[in-house]
Amino acid sequence: MFKGFYTVATGMIAQQRRTELLSNNLANANTPGFKADQSSIRSFPDMLMSSVGKTNAPANQQSMNPVGALSTGVYMQETLPNYVQGQIYSTNFTTDMALIDGYLPQNEDGVTGSIFFRLEHPEGGEAYSRNGNFTLDGQGYLVNPQGLYVLSDAGQRIQLPNDDFQLDQDGAIYVNNQQVARVGVSYAANPNVLQKQDNGLLRTQDGEDLPNAYGAAGVNFTLRQNFLEGSNVDSSRTMTDLMTAYRAFEANQKVLQAYDRSMEKAVNEIGKV
Repeated sequence: MFKGFYTVATGMIAQQRRTELLSNNLANANTPGFKADQSSIRSFPDMLMSSVGKTNAPANQQSMNPVGALSTGVYMQETLPNYVQGQIYSTNFTTDMALIDGYLPQNEDGVTGSIFFRLEHPEGGEAYSRNGNFTLDGQGYLVNPQGLYVLSDAGQRIQLPNDDFQLDQDGAIYVNNQQVARVGVSYAANPNVLQKQDNGLLRTQDGEDLPNAYGAAGVNFTLRQNFLEGSNVDSSRTMTDLMTAYRAFEANQKVLQAYDRSMEKAVNEIGKV
C-alpha cells in the first residue's frame, strides 16, 4: 500500500515539473530568440514480484511463483532546449539583427551545432544569445535588452556614432562606407552542454569561451539587419501538452485519494475487528 503512495507521488512531481517547463515556454512565445525547453520522463526500474509456494519444504527450497512487475514511479530525466531556428520577421530597426542558420554540421553523437551572438558577461567571460534585439546605450555601445555589451569578432565592445549604419550578411558593420567592426558570433558544436540562465542567456559549464564561428570548418551562416528571430515555441502544441500534463497530474491525484480512503478504512474499520 505504501509503495503506491510513493509511486503516485513521483508521478505528480514529474508532471508538476513538466507543467512548469511548458508554462515557461508559453510565457516566452513572443520573446525574440527564445529556445523552447523539452523534457523526457522515464520510469524507475520495475520490481519483479513473486509469491512463495505453500509447501512443507524448507524456506530456501520453496518454489517461487512470478506475480508480475511492479512500477516504482517515474521521474523527469532531463530538460534540453530545442535549438531549431525560429521564424525571421522584419522590424525596420537598424539595430536589430538576426542570425540565419545555413549549414551547421553534426558532431559524433548526431547533435547539430548552433551559433550565437557574443555578449560580455558582467561576472567575466562571455555569455551567448540568439536574441538580436540590440540598441545603443548613452555612450554609443551596442547592447542587448539587459544592457550587456555586444562583442565583435575580436572580443571588443562595439561603439558606433549613431544608429545610421549598415550590416552586411557576413556580419561586417559599416559607417560612411567604412568598416568599423564585425559582429561577434560563436559556434557550439554541442549546444546541449550550455547552461541556460535568466533572460535567454547561455553560458558554458566550465566558463570557457566558445570558438569563433567565422571560418569554422563546415559552418555556414548569414546575418540580416532590420530583422529578428522569433521564439521557436509552438503555442498550440505547447497548450495541448500543458493540458495533457495537467490531466496526468489530476489522474495521479485521484489515485492518491483512493489510496488515502483505503488506508482510512484499514485504520478505522478493519483495525476495530
